[in-house]
Formats: sequence, C-alpha cells, structure tokens
Amino acid sequence: QVPPVESGGGLVQAGGSLRLSCAASGRTFSSYMGWFRQAPGKEREFVAAISRGGIITDYADSVKGRFTISRDNAKKTVNLRLNSLKPEDTAVYYCAAAAPLGRIPITTNEYHSWGRGTQVPVSS
Repeated sequence: QVPPVESGGGLVQAGGSLRLSCAASGRTFSSYMGWFRQAPGKEREFVAAISRGGIITDYADSVKGRFTISRDNAKKTVNLRLNSLKPEDTAVYYCAAAAPLGRIPITTNEYHSWGRGTQVPVSS
C-alpha cells in the first residue's frame, strides 16, 4: 500500500494562509481521510477529517472556523486550507487514511496509512 504524500507546507507569517495537499493512491484513498499535526515536543493531534463523499467533516476546536478540509475523489487528493494562521499552528502536518467506520475517526490509531508530513512554521 502506497502511503499518501503531503505538499504545500512552508514558512508563513501569523495571519497568513496556506493550502496543503495530500495525494493518495487508489487503495489508500479510503473512506475517511484526515489531517493531523505534531508540534515539537508534543503528541500528534487531530486537525480535521472528511468522509468519502465529502459531506461529513470534523475539526479540532482549535482550528474550527479557520481551517477547511476538502477532497477531490477524481484526483484522489485531500486538501487543507489554513487561514488566519497563528504561531501555535506551527507543526508538521500529516495526511492519513482510515478504514471505513460509522463515524469520523479522530484518533491516530484509527488511521492506518500515514504520509511523511509537511512542515508549517508560522512566524509571529
């Protein structure tokens, strides 16, 4: 199984925006796709997830209203739009795939295929 590949990270000033993309192969592009992040010295945490049809989404409270997850099933990509970035958003952002569930998965152990991450440093 080919892991997903993230892109789009980079240095951004506080208040700025970024668009992260995740490209996945056919088998990896599962029912649910999610984004997580891991800041230095901290555990990996849930950011956002989206169902296969793109109708159901979920966000961490810390990013609600600022980040938007979307997917293009024809291109097998999942995107994360990051607006109004804050220094505390600094982290490595990971894309991951989850097996079909009856609900949005929000814990790391519910995801089975992980990308290598893309860095998002936010300067103050």
